[in-house]
Amino acid sequence: MLYLITILVIVLDQVTKYAAVKYLKGNSPYVIIEKFLQLYYVENYGAAFGILQNKKIFFVIITSMVIISIIFFLYKNPYNLNKPMQIALAMLLGGSIGNLIDRVRLGYVIDFISTKIGKGYDFPVFNVADMFIVISTLLIVIMVLLNRYEA
Repeated sequence: MLYLITILVIVLDQVTKYAAVKYLKGNSPYVIIEKFLQLYYVENYGAAFGILQNKKIFFVIITSMVIISIIFFLYKNPYNLNKPMQIALAMLLGGSIGNLIDRVRLGYVIDFISTKIGKGYDFPVFNVADMFIVISTLLIVIMVLLNRYEA
């Protein structure tokens, strides 16, 4: 079941990125909720918030190490982790692989979701893989801090 979650995250990420290229690239932003949520195409050559621009090899190596570590950890601890932790790790794995596919295939990550919070904070543009990475990381941190990750 965990690998199914990982595969679903990867497929959802890649399908939405394909749609972003097809419908958003070269076009004006598509406003969903005025002054809050819009879609527009961005090629991100760096990491979150645009840091470390043009460090493709660095990101490929780090992401590959994260992916291998998660797979190894899940393989070595299949019965020690509760279901929420296993699901969070599967989501993190899928999001990491989704962005790695872009970096290897294109040399950058396709981002297309833009949000604004409040009157002035314009959150960095992100994608579906990023959402799964952030949400799963928060879940993992909470479970570890509360010591609620073991079966």
